[in-house]
Amino acid sequence: MKVVTGETMQRMDRRAIEEFGIPGISLMENAGKWCATAIAERFGPAAGRMALVVAGKGNNGGDGYVIARLLRQEGWEVRTIVLARRQEIVGDALVNLERLDSETVTFSPQEGLAPFAPLFERASVIVDGLFGTGLKSDVRGGLAEAINLVNASGKPVVAVDIPSGIDAGSGRVLGTAIKADLTVTFALAKLGHVLYPGAGHCGVLRVVDIGIPPQVSEAVEGIEFVDYDAARILVRPRDRQAHKGTFGHCLVIAGSTGKTGAAAMAANSAVRSGAGLVTLAVPASLNAILEVKTTEAMTLPLPDDGSGRLSEAAAPVALEAIPGKSSVALGPGVSWHPDAASLIRRLVAAIEAPLVIDADGLNALSEDLDVLTRKKSRCLVLTPHPGEMARLTGTATTAVEAARIDTARAFAVQYGVHLVLKGARTVMAAPDGRIAVNGSGNPGMASGGMGDVLTGVLASLLGQGYSPFDACKLGVFIHGHAADLVAADKGETGMSAVDVQERLPLAFKSISS
Repeated sequence: MKVVTGETMQRMDRRAIEEFGIPGISLMENAGKWCATAIAERFGPAAGRMALVVAGKGNNGGDGYVIARLLRQEGWEVRTIVLARRQEIVGDALVNLERLDSETVTFSPQEGLAPFAPLFERASVIVDGLFGTGLKSDVRGGLAEAINLVNASGKPVVAVDIPSGIDAGSGRVLGTAIKADLTVTFALAKLGHVLYPGAGHCGVLRVVDIGIPPQVSEAVEGIEFVDYDAARILVRPRDRQAHKGTFGHCLVIAGSTGKTGAAAMAANSAVRSGAGLVTLAVPASLNAILEVKTTEAMTLPLPDDGSGRLSEAAAPVALEAIPGKSSVALGPGVSWHPDAASLIRRLVAAIEAPLVIDADGLNALSEDLDVLTRKKSRCLVLTPHPGEMARLTGTATTAVEAARIDTARAFAVQYGVHLVLKGARTVMAAPDGRIAVNGSGNPGMASGGMGDVLTGVLASLLGQGYSPFDACKLGVFIHGHAADLVAADKGETGMSAVDVQERLPLAFKSISS
């Protein structure tokens, strides 16, 4: 599903009106019609129902006026409160305001909504038509109070286009924002619908066609939101004559004393994601432990000093193992010791196979990013969480979180890598600037080891021959979808990385059928 910014949507509206001759008032009528239809479908027969439309002075308010008129035609009792002066309403919004019975409309530019408590008590549903996708500054004063009153009412809320107070381009809450039960948006979803915290304000999101020509929607640059349907078309069917060599041989270089679990989860997740063969290269002194933890994966002991930690002494054996491997995963649990970090950087500069780097591998890179300019692999995937991304960029975690898409894109383009910036709504960036946002997953994934599982999934898909960006999109979605299956079965609290790992085959099956 393509998602766009509010500015892009406004350009689409202008092009539809100016180039294709579609009257703006027709677009507004269609928007209101679809919202009214969604309300009727969601809340049932009109008899005994009252809709309270809270409208602003712009086109979002104009959509609200259409909704008010159409619901009243269907037998609803409707009251409309306009938080503006009548003379501030212009254009298409004014045309639709004048189509309403004036006795059902109240203008309240100063008083806000407090005087209308009885209407809130009677309302079956509140329609939020205060602000649209053009809002950029914080909501203050009476308008902020109005939003807070709507939220405090306890009544179901339907947001027109986007919950008022949400930045359509980032999902940021602009001071305060409506908490909707249903959001009906037009033509394309907006970034503010899918990025948190905005995504948490939308309730059920419904995208409707208001008559903007397909040529307009297809021509605009957008960001891909990877939902069930998008992931489903990425999955390759398995040839009935396939054998283990068909699905690649992954090498996972991981582990140190105290972190054998990270190595095991990465390797086992590669197995569970369909890799034909998996070899786990670990410090020799830990090999016996990992052979117990990884029944299906082979192990390769790498020289260590007896401490269970890798160093540059392991490089010759590790590099000798690379030929014939379809992909390599590097970093889970290797420790941030200077010797291990030195080995990581040497391997990154030498490995030509598709390569996934996570955890301590990323920490090693953060100390010398120049190694990325010397990389041999033409397919390098980095999977930082926000703290690791902050170390890679030399900035604060809060700065990363405030600009997730821009941060991921800039780094991917600068260093020619695919970057998976983990978190709620994981962001994936390609070296050519393409961006995708993941739609699966849940808060139960906020526990140790989840990143190790993702590393194994990504290495497996790369080893199976998926293109790097497709591997990132599908791998991140499957990872989150497996966690959603766990949550549906066991709940979110107490979910473990191994729980997710064990659901990976079922996650693939559920989107392949």
